[in-house]
Amino acid sequence: MDIISIIKQPWPWYFSGVMIVIVMLLLIFWGKTFGFSSNLRTICSMAGAGKKYSFFNFNWRTQRWNLLFLVGAVIGGWLSAKFLGSPAELQVSSATIADLGALNISFNGGLNPDELFSLQALSKPWVWLLLLIGGGMVGFGSRYAGGCTSGHAISGLSNLQLPSLIAVIGFFIGGLIMTWVVMPLIL
Repeated sequence: MDIISIIKQPWPWYFSGVMIVIVMLLLIFWGKTFGFSSNLRTICSMAGAGKKYSFFNFNWRTQRWNLLFLVGAVIGGWLSAKFLGSPAELQVSSATIADLGALNISFNGGLNPDELFSLQALSKPWVWLLLLIGGGMVGFGSRYAGGCTSGHAISGLSNLQLPSLIAVIGFFIGGLIMTWVVMPLIL
């Protein structure tokens, strides 16, 4: 069996957990914290936003490793899409498919519903509005919470930070409200 066929097959669910533990132990050892949204602050600082806003006035060079992680994630996603082929069709329970159907969302085996994430969907103004408002809320929420879901749930909780526990609880409550209240109203 060659390396490509090993990479293409489904891996056990616990592999990602083990890798997260290893990465977090290394980050704690070197005194670093992980979070994807902190890259936006670093990029704004690199672009000179620190001259106008004190929030962006810091030594962005200390975050080069996190920028490298961001670039690696983008390149890794591109490489896997280009050379590893399309993923196998997702297996979703019939109850989930029925719940999606009740929201007028069809399940075609992919990660994202075509009703929201396709070129045809972008011709509908309400989809643009939904994506714009959703993106704004994610940006505001990650700034207000002092980090994104990956930063709080992975890095903050592994460092036993109470604000991260509160933020993660808030993320779950917000997700439940979105799923059970807001989505049925707008779809």
